[in-house]
Formats: sequence, C-alpha cells, structure tokens
Amino acid sequence: MSTARFTEEFKLEAVKQITEHQRSVADVAKRLGVSTHSLYAWVKRYGKPSEQRQQESNEATELRRLRSEVKRLTEERDILKKAAAYFARESG
Repeated sequence: MSTARFTEEFKLEAVKQITEHQRSVADVAKRLGVSTHSLYAWVKRYGKPSEQRQQESNEATELRRLRSEVKRLTEERDILKKAAAYFARESG
C-alpha cells in the first residue's frame, strides 16, 4: 500500500486530463504513477464543479454534527428514563 500523498492541485490536474482531454483512466494512471482506483475516486470527488463539491462538503459536515447531536440527545433521554423509573420505584 502506497503512502504517497498528492496535493489537491495534482488531483485536479489528473482529473482534468480524464474529463477535459478525454484520456483514459488507465493511461493517466500509468503516466502519473497512480493507481486506477485512486483516479476513479478523484474523478468522483473532483469531477464536479467546485460549488457542488463545497455544498456536499458542507452537507457532510452538517450531517456529522446532527448525528453527534442525536447521539447525545438519545443518551440524555435514556438517562432520564432510568431516573424516572428509579424515582417511580422509590416513591411507590
């Protein structure tokens, strides 16, 4: 498994060769020394307009925040249920 890290600019240029210059993924992968799997992932991510990528990034961030909040609220609810059951037994 390669530990090579590529800049976003490098990835965008690689995607541009595929999308705008109509070169095959295999050809670009071979010339740049990158796996075809990586290139397909880059095309999926960077092949969209930057505004759309930014919107999807913002939506993903919001989704992570909301999931975290749901988890916290669920835990709080469960604690309150247990407390209510405990006090119901104590007073009864």
